[in-house]
Amino acid sequence: MDKDNRDDFTFAKLSDLKQPVTFRISQLEGTIPKKSFTELLENPDLRFHGVQQSTLADLYVTCQLVADNKPLTIPFRTSFKAFKNSYTWNEWITLPIRYCDLPLSSQITFTVWDIAGPRSAVPIGGTTFRLFGKKWTLRRGKHRLLLWPDREADGSVETTTPSKLGTRDEMGRLEKLVKKYERGDLPKTDWLDNLAFRKMEEIHAAETEKSDNLYLYIDMPRFDFPVIFSEPETPAPSASTAVTAAATHTPSQPSTSAVSLSDNTYLWAIVDPEVTRENPVEDKHRRLVRSHRSGPYDRELKPNAKIRDELSHILNYSPAERLTSEEKDLIWKFRFYLTRDKRGLTKFLKSVTWRDASEVRQAVEELLPMWTEIDTDDALELLGPNTVDSRVRAFAVKQLSRAPDDVPLKFESVASEQRSSRSAASAISYEDSGLADFLIARAVQNPVLGNRFHWYLMVEVALEDKLMAKMYGRVDFNFMQKILEAENGQERRHSMLRQAELVATLAKRARDLRTSKDPRPKKIEKLRAFLADSKHGLASMQPLPLPLNAKYEVTGIIAEKSSVFKSNLFPMLLYFQCSDGSEYPVIFKDGDDMRQDQLVIQLFTLMDRLLRKENLDLKLIPYDVLATGPLQGMAQFIPSKTIAAIVSEHGTLLNYLRANYPDEGSVGTYGVEPSVIDTFVRSCAGYCVVTYILGVGDRHLDNLLLTPDGHFFHVDFGYILGRDPKPFPPPVKVCKEMVDGMGGAQSTHYARFKNFCFTAFTILRKSANLILNLVMLMIDANIPDIKHRDVHEQIQDKFRLDLTEEEAIKHFEALLNETSYFTAVLDRIHDLAQYWRS
Repeated sequence: MDKDNRDDFTFAKLSDLKQPVTFRISQLEGTIPKKSFTELLENPDLRFHGVQQSTLADLYVTCQLVADNKPLTIPFRTSFKAFKNSYTWNEWITLPIRYCDLPLSSQITFTVWDIAGPRSAVPIGGTTFRLFGKKWTLRRGKHRLLLWPDREADGSVETTTPSKLGTRDEMGRLEKLVKKYERGDLPKTDWLDNLAFRKMEEIHAAETEKSDNLYLYIDMPRFDFPVIFSEPETPAPSASTAVTAAATHTPSQPSTSAVSLSDNTYLWAIVDPEVTRENPVEDKHRRLVRSHRSGPYDRELKPNAKIRDELSHILNYSPAERLTSEEKDLIWKFRFYLTRDKRGLTKFLKSVTWRDASEVRQAVEELLPMWTEIDTDDALELLGPNTVDSRVRAFAVKQLSRAPDDVPLKFESVASEQRSSRSAASAISYEDSGLADFLIARAVQNPVLGNRFHWYLMVEVALEDKLMAKMYGRVDFNFMQKILEAENGQERRHSMLRQAELVATLAKRARDLRTSKDPRPKKIEKLRAFLADSKHGLASMQPLPLPLNAKYEVTGIIAEKSSVFKSNLFPMLLYFQCSDGSEYPVIFKDGDDMRQDQLVIQLFTLMDRLLRKENLDLKLIPYDVLATGPLQGMAQFIPSKTIAAIVSEHGTLLNYLRANYPDEGSVGTYGVEPSVIDTFVRSCAGYCVVTYILGVGDRHLDNLLLTPDGHFFHVDFGYILGRDPKPFPPPVKVCKEMVDGMGGAQSTHYARFKNFCFTAFTILRKSANLILNLVMLMIDANIPDIKHRDVHEQIQDKFRLDLTEEEAIKHFEALLNETSYFTAVLDRIHDLAQYWRS
């Protein structure tokens, strides 16, 4: 603070602080209690603990940055030090994260360890230090942290090892005054200060002597100004501008990133509690303006070239983009002109003030029937949670009825949207719109679609929400009634009942296998005996549409080929015999919610169709998945091997492909048939792009698979939309083994792989609205990674619609070149876990 102008308050913003987080671990104070003779007799190993020795123990400190119950860095530890008189480290620690990237909930956990024997340590005590104070200021200077004895630091939000307690001792009070003194908040008088500090040293020695507590002292950097937590603003001023402004205000202080409130008022945001409420003046203005514009004059109104460009720009906004009041007024002004533009309806409906009865009447009763036919993706947007008027929803359903059945995901997702509504009010709205009747009519016409629709409803009926279960039960009852009225209706209904019996039998067997303590070979033996037993009617049955894919009729399960996988839930591998003589292998799981996998595969299927529509076949394998209950389901089994198994058995992916499809005379394909290498390159590119868009996480060599003919694919989608148990996951998932399988990063095949990625990304960006609208319909669904998350923003950020096509390709190429050095280590850990599990 400048002494000449005490009315100004100068501070630094955290978002401008680009330096890495740094602090010093100073010393440990207090007496570490030694174990009693009785405890030593009970546990002789305690004799080897460092604190039991006559000299000072070789203690060390570990620290880690955490926020919101998640680690932000790997743990750091102090280097070895031989202590003489006291436990003093005086060691600076620099974390690999900048101050500007810190979240408000950031904490550092400190644990002091003692050597307990060869390669073992025990905690002396732990403490958790919050980096920001109650007023959102970054903590500065020296701090005394209370150690909680014999436990590690707890980094959770509601920590059990806080560095400070509510009660403050005399030493704590004095230390707070010293901080004020160092900051210049207390006047300095040299002769009195010397006396005070001498007295404080005596009090400190006496307090330490009588206290049983242990304290760890740390030093945070002493910034010239208070550092206030702030996130980067948009648009943000350049750092140089901020620094210049600061330097002008405080020439004697060369600190960077200081901002003066008096000089730069536009940098300080004031929270307005009424910002979300309607401004009565603006509301009156809108009603007057729109009342004037709603006359006959508006019908013939046509925009000039400049306004036409503005309208075109607004119509190209993504579904999540909010319209400003000026943009809404512009849309309303030219509403009659826009009725001939199919892109205009969704933007027009956003411009309507739905609490104004006259506007709603004109929009729904006059303009909506006049509007030209809209695209499927816009119709899906109108079925989203933001549409409140059932007549608009009915219009959307009517538009959807024009779409063909062979676009499976669109209608499966609309059916899923039926289940994503989690309130009675919205349920009534859906029924009013005729969505349920439309879906039932389509499901009756198409047996394959009808089979899926029935199972979607059955899963929802089985959920705990009784109100919604009753509603879905009523929809399924109406569906069954309509089936009975159709041709072969009795037969179709009977086959669905048989499917339910089959699933119930398999689910019970899967549950028994999962909970039994038998070793895996014994489980396989029991499963085969169960399937072969004629009294269960599984080895041979009347032709039955397979629940997973009703295009296939099955006549039994081949007992001798069936098996049990070696994973946590011990899923069953069942080979179904089809009526045409073929076999259809299925994985049946109990204890796992497969609705998320089902959704991801549906979106993969849609993206594959969009790519094929543009004549780009990337050899994707969107295998069938069906949840048959909240915690059970089945998936199609594709004969293949995990990358981990291939590397273990064959060394490289090329050796594996060469063993299955050799071609001695091939040029440039490393002794593998050219078509197999082509399939591998294409499928790698396809899955690279689709997993990036959906933010698929937890990728390791055991959930990346490869078929003998070169089809590469992913399984297990427990983490999506950016969630990942591994720290710092790369956004684009390409492992070293994949690149080596193409001949290395310098090969022509890798160059083709990159070009396929760029082309696929460009094609899918053109259909971003369709994908975004489908995901929007899932937001309220009871699916772990989608529930209560900013799903729309997550996926929209992946498409980077703010960039041109050329810039987007460069952006994706930059992501493609990023790697994570954690991947290899974590894959090895996963390998060991799998080994011990088997």
